[in-house]
Amino acid sequence: MKKIMLVFGTRPEAIKMCPLVNELKSRRNAETVVCVTGQHREMLKQVLDVFGVKPDYDLDIMNQGQTLFDVTEKVMRGMSEVISKVEPDVILVHGDTTTTFAAALAAYYMGVPVGHVEAGLRTYDVHSPYPEEFNRQAVGSIADYNFAPTAVARDNLLREGKKPESIFVTGNTAIDALGTTVVEEFSHPDLDWADGSRLVILTAHRRESWGEPLHSIFRGIRRVVEEFPDVKVLYPIHLNPLVRRAADATLTGMDRIRLTEPMDVMVFHNFLARSYMILTDSGGIQEEAPSLGKPVLVLREVTERPEGVAAGTLKVIGTKEENIYREFKALLTDEKLYDSMSRAKNPYGDGLASKRIADILIYGKTKI
Repeated sequence: MKKIMLVFGTRPEAIKMCPLVNELKSRRNAETVVCVTGQHREMLKQVLDVFGVKPDYDLDIMNQGQTLFDVTEKVMRGMSEVISKVEPDVILVHGDTTTTFAAALAAYYMGVPVGHVEAGLRTYDVHSPYPEEFNRQAVGSIADYNFAPTAVARDNLLREGKKPESIFVTGNTAIDALGTTVVEEFSHPDLDWADGSRLVILTAHRRESWGEPLHSIFRGIRRVVEEFPDVKVLYPIHLNPLVRRAADATLTGMDRIRLTEPMDVMVFHNFLARSYMILTDSGGIQEEAPSLGKPVLVLREVTERPEGVAAGTLKVIGTKEENIYREFKALLTDEKLYDSMSRAKNPYGDGLASKRIADILIYGKTKI
């Protein structure tokens, strides 16, 4: 029986790893161990509760004002103890967080094979997104299993010299998660608030946008809302105090822009499904939205998810105020543009990625 440990620590990681946890736990020929780092604390617990996942180990590293140095050191020290105790056959990490990098490096130092879920995403600019691009490239250099969500991601890995037999195109587990979270019957007070309006979901929190870029994003959005009385913007705001200060300084005083605390994943996914469009700097939302038929304006200078851009469901618009204003307004006024983006085919998978990854780990190949 193969002993498989999954390690994650942030809300986005948990959304994409919990479906895989539950798939592996359903397999009789696998022993599944879950270790969370707590890089996000409150937001992580919300996701675990929705998917019914109870960690076997919790490093509980979260401290107010922690730095990348703090997270890296604490994860590596904590992982060395857990790995020594569990002695897993393989350790799975996800994506590009500091938890991902530090846990993979700890596994490498201790001679445990690493499986990288959502492997092969690239911008090839280690400063954008920062530090995520470095993290995923670093993990890719030591991964024994590369679970690429798309053919584009696979090709990136091949160009970097990864062994072809280590790369598996599986689809993205984010699509698997939607099968659990989006429901037909759903109600919420904030949906009542938005009733009769075009509801726009906003998320913005990335480290490279802290400071003036965030203020610029918010100013562009505010201008559009002031111009279109039928538009309401809902912003489940990140817990980071720098993000909150920027939002308070620029978005307060608008009754058609509502800031809320972070939502649990089930509530948030159901809001996405009922929105008119989405403005985001999140990677996961770029993958989820095509399955929901929602156009996405990406509030970043570059994306490592070019498949969505090529498919027509995403448009990268940067962080400058005038660009935000122009592109946001265009989607509200150009019906042909809106229809083309909302009907684009999802390039990120069919909801069976977790089954494929489990098959590969247990049997050496997928049965789907």
